[in-house]
Amino acid sequence: MSGLLRLATVALLVTAALFAGTLIYFNDGRASPAGAAGLDASGEPDMSVSLVKAGEMPSKLIGKTGAAVPDVLPASLQGTSMPGGWKETDGNGSLVPTPRLRQLFEYYLSALGEETLPQLVARIEGALAQLGEPARSEAMAILGDYLDYKLALGDLEATYGNSAMPDAGEMRQHLAEIRALRRTWMDARIADAFFASDEAVDRFQVEQLRIRTDESLSDQERAQALERAEQALPAPIREARRETRKFTDYQQARSEFAGDPEALRAWRQKHFGAEAARQLETVEAEQRAWEKKWQSYSEALAELDSLGLAGPERQAAVKSLRDDYFEGAEKLRAEALDSIR
Repeated sequence: MSGLLRLATVALLVTAALFAGTLIYFNDGRASPAGAAGLDASGEPDMSVSLVKAGEMPSKLIGKTGAAVPDVLPASLQGTSMPGGWKETDGNGSLVPTPRLRQLFEYYLSALGEETLPQLVARIEGALAQLGEPARSEAMAILGDYLDYKLALGDLEATYGNSAMPDAGEMRQHLAEIRALRRTWMDARIADAFFASDEAVDRFQVEQLRIRTDESLSDQERAQALERAEQALPAPIREARRETRKFTDYQQARSEFAGDPEALRAWRQKHFGAEAARQLETVEAEQRAWEKKWQSYSEALAELDSLGLAGPERQAAVKSLRDDYFEGAEKLRAEALDSIR
């Protein structure tokens, strides 16, 4: 994949992760006021309904679960990989908290309901065992604080009820309460490491809502205010938003100039620059060639299947067909696509 397309893909993924859905305005598992309260980052029930004993703080499970963990991952995690990059330490062997450590926690907690909380805590502890001391003990303490925070978050959300979407002022108040809650249950340094980007996005979305619903603003004033609000975002998020808008605009241009390749080429050069435009045009030509080849192969495969072959005989015939149509990595791609037909 070209550098341009890699950049576009990363931009799209980052922005999708950070901005998916204006109705979902919280980023650590909180539902919008129009939805159910007390959800974790994957929409699962909050931990208040999954504790071993009523009223027990989940941090009490740390180092004491004794839970039997199945040899296989929960179904929702099968075929996935545990997040990496969370084992960062300083020169003294102490843990350097990063957003990736929170991602590790949420990776396993997302399976709550498929396995019990003690089992999932045991899985996280198993991952943290890869750390040396004192980082391991520090990470375990952070996990306990994070679990207690998640429980307290569910309680706080329950007070918001299921009313209609709040206005910008109410959203700002909710976010301030949640920000304070994080720093009540976790050290401020940990909370900043875990949530700084999320909180920046939260502030932007609240300001965005306020600006868009301010009827006193003209269209030009609204556009200028939105631009100023975006400038307050961290640089990587601003860049991701710009790249996403650029490629969203490009999709519109492709539709507009579908029958005029010269006009589309001119649009690419104007918005991406000559070199990037050439790369993009090359990649799209390769994709069109692939789609044409795949269509021809699929038609030939359908004819082959009409012969009634089965078992090893069919497998050999399909392999021979792939060899006729594809080369190198294309064969692997075709085989993968065949497996999910």
